[in-house]
Amino acid sequence: MDIEFASAEEIKRLQEDKLQQQMHYLAEHSPYYMRMFRDKGIDPCTIKCIEDLQYLPFTEKEQLHKFNRDFLCVDESMVIDYVTTSGTMGDPVTFACTDNDLQRLAYNEMKSFDCAGITKESRVQLMTTLDKRFMAGMAYFLGLRKLGAGVIRVGNGIPELQWDTIQRLNPTAIMCVPSFILRLVEYAKQHNIDYRHCSVKKIIGIGEGLRDQQFNLNLLGRRIHDEWSEVELYATYSSTEMSATFSECQYGCGGHVHPELIIVEIVDENGNVVKDGDAGEVVVTTLGVEGMPLLRFKTGDIAAKITEHCRCGRNSFRLTPLVGRKNNMIKLKGTTLYPPAINDVLDNTDYVQNYVVMVRTSASGTDEVLVRVGLKNIDMQHEDVIKNLKDRFRARLRVAPDIEILPADVIHTINFPAKSRKPVKFIDER
Repeated sequence: MDIEFASAEEIKRLQEDKLQQQMHYLAEHSPYYMRMFRDKGIDPCTIKCIEDLQYLPFTEKEQLHKFNRDFLCVDESMVIDYVTTSGTMGDPVTFACTDNDLQRLAYNEMKSFDCAGITKESRVQLMTTLDKRFMAGMAYFLGLRKLGAGVIRVGNGIPELQWDTIQRLNPTAIMCVPSFILRLVEYAKQHNIDYRHCSVKKIIGIGEGLRDQQFNLNLLGRRIHDEWSEVELYATYSSTEMSATFSECQYGCGGHVHPELIIVEIVDENGNVVKDGDAGEVVVTTLGVEGMPLLRFKTGDIAAKITEHCRCGRNSFRLTPLVGRKNNMIKLKGTTLYPPAINDVLDNTDYVQNYVVMVRTSASGTDEVLVRVGLKNIDMQHEDVIKNLKDRFRARLRVAPDIEILPADVIHTINFPAKSRKPVKFIDER
């Protein structure tokens, strides 16, 4: 039986068995954690249950940068794939994957796709890259292959190519960054494509949220739904560091964890585990990773853990949609914001073609937010656009950032720099 449908007690027992195996593995094979155990006077054998994790220090991104090769637990001859993080929060970090790690990735994504209702009969168009050392693109392909579903590898961008492929090969689902769906819809309207009655029945979103903390569609999700109500929307959350994916089921009430692959803690600013349901930083301990496993890695993402039984029958806990990233928190005129709240306003404004949010430190030491916006062809003066946008921000967030209008092609260049694998919508210059 799938462990996600077992009782909470059985799930915890499985995780703790795997945790003890992982501690033994790290104590024998990880130069970084062997040194950490020795320097901190920690006996790995004493870590037997999930609650014992609180006695261990966190692993942070800075340590992955500084001691990257020390996290490698195998001889380099066993490495068959090298991947890097996206680098959206700094320099990319390299991860080395063994054959067992790629099999684990395939299993993880197979379960995630199954959670989203993808079956052997499905055909999934991947609008994600498999190059540029991108783990996710490879993981999606491997997972669909293991599930037995059809895979259509198109890559990201180029609405014309995406629609040509949809019309030729009739995929039943597409996987992409959600905001790109609006570009697909716009292209379809401009070229008289009957997108509402095409073969696509599901959209699996990556990299951007579709729901708020109450599991209702956020502004971007509602806009997609209003434009293309015939498709089902699913959101996912994943990262290279945790080598796992949280995918929504058909009820859209948070991303389900695969408990045999990862342990998740939610901690406050002082590193203490918070109550279930309270938001905090997501901390992960990978299970079954052979090449570069991580112990209590602080992701920087803010979310909450939901432990109530899900209507789909799974008893594994879920994560709420991300509130934001810890390092991305903005204090604008006394109001605490995260970039997704700013994105929601812009994504729900019809005349906005594209945008980038920039945060700087003002001369007085406070946060200063500048939103650069590209416009569609509209009959409005720039001054009126700026006033209207500021009114929208104040209505939604109580405060308004500075706004600058630039040509949409200039914003596009900022959004899609040559070396980036993901759209760049937030630039932190603090």
